[in-house]
Amino acid sequence: MSVLDRSVLEQSTLADLHLIAAELSIEHYRRLRKGELIETIITRQGGEPSPAEKPAVAERPAARARQRRAAAAQEAETAEVTPREQAPHGTREPDGEAGSSSRRRRGRRGGRGRSGERGEAEGEARSAERRDGDDGEQSRGAVPEASAEAEIVEGTVELLPNGSGFVRVSGPEPSDADVYISAAQVKRCELVNGDQVSGPRRAPHRSERFASLVRIDTVNGRPAAEVADKGRFDDLPAVFPSERFELDQSDPTLKAVGAIAPFGRGSRVVISGGAWAGKSHLLRTLAHQLSATEGVSVLVALAGVRPEELSEWASGPLAPAVAVSFAASAEAQDNAVDMVIDQARRLAARGAHAVVLIDTLDGLHQPSARRALAAARRLRDGGSLTVIATSSRPLGGETTVIALDAAAAMALRYPALDVAASGTLRPELLLSPAAVKAMLKERARAIR
Repeated sequence: MSVLDRSVLEQSTLADLHLIAAELSIEHYRRLRKGELIETIITRQGGEPSPAEKPAVAERPAARARQRRAAAAQEAETAEVTPREQAPHGTREPDGEAGSSSRRRRGRRGGRGRSGERGEAEGEARSAERRDGDDGEQSRGAVPEASAEAEIVEGTVELLPNGSGFVRVSGPEPSDADVYISAAQVKRCELVNGDQVSGPRRAPHRSERFASLVRIDTVNGRPAAEVADKGRFDDLPAVFPSERFELDQSDPTLKAVGAIAPFGRGSRVVISGGAWAGKSHLLRTLAHQLSATEGVSVLVALAGVRPEELSEWASGPLAPAVAVSFAASAEAQDNAVDMVIDQARRLAARGAHAVVLIDTLDGLHQPSARRALAAARRLRDGGSLTVIATSSRPLGGETTVIALDAAAAMALRYPALDVAASGTLRPELLLSPAAVKAMLKERARAIR
């Protein structure tokens, strides 16, 4: 490295001096104050033995005391940012030559894979920059401020199953120039697939492949603040469904559902019944029917189904948004359904009509199952979110229950609809007066 004069060194930060000291192989440079470190660097560049390498007996007591105080202060500052790992029984590993294992660990934390004094110096440089407020790397949890020279990117949003996403800057196809969007930013601005967003980007950190979006400035040409500050989905006024989904009358089961348990945009529908009653089959039939409905976005969440059913859905015309088998934990099933519900809520808040099909609610925790079902609603003067889910029994709060008869289904008697246990709340909003009268007559006959 080139020889640096005193004026350059005095203008450098302590973090930069640590890096220079590491390059010059100066031992124990962390224990030196800035002035002493500058003198040591100048001496080392001139080839003379540095003060840090002189025998301890030649040090004056006052100098040793200053070094001990500086080392203690440095240790305290480092502990505030990155706590040191401790050896067994709560004792710290030595900091000298005998503590090579501790230095290797600190090197991995500070230098992300580099070992020795170089990685240790870079790690401490970043810690010092954060403490001193320099323009160094930001900590992972913080939202960095964009500098005046930050590059502004613009592109199309593509969401991932985990709730985060990417800004596709070169069209729909992925590329290395794409910019990562965190899940928090997606939620804050209620982003959906296809949104056009813009904002400043930051370069990727050492362990990252893609650049990250610092903040979102615009969404579809509007300021992001307007999108983020609008009313929450749960606070928007809801009304009972009044626009019915038209079902295929050539299918006997769908015809029976439309006559006995109709549902519309914004309905909370549970398809209930015992094992082998045909709940999943009816849900797939409804999926094919609803996916052909104009102006409706259909999302499928498979949580706790058989592996064979995963293959059936994947090979069908409507691929699931998320899919986990019954071997997955209840937490994994909760998360799978929550992610799809969140996306559908954003669509409905934008004025769109979304339908979420869930198979099944049985493997979810009870609060998660109720939360997913309760998300369905028709927004006044807005969009709608319809949830159709399978379950062994109704949860409560449904607007439509489609109950299937397992005995009839196993005997291949179709439609296998339990008329007495099926029904719709406020059917007069979905059916004509004549159809309501026919439905009530059929229910009365089934009860007798």
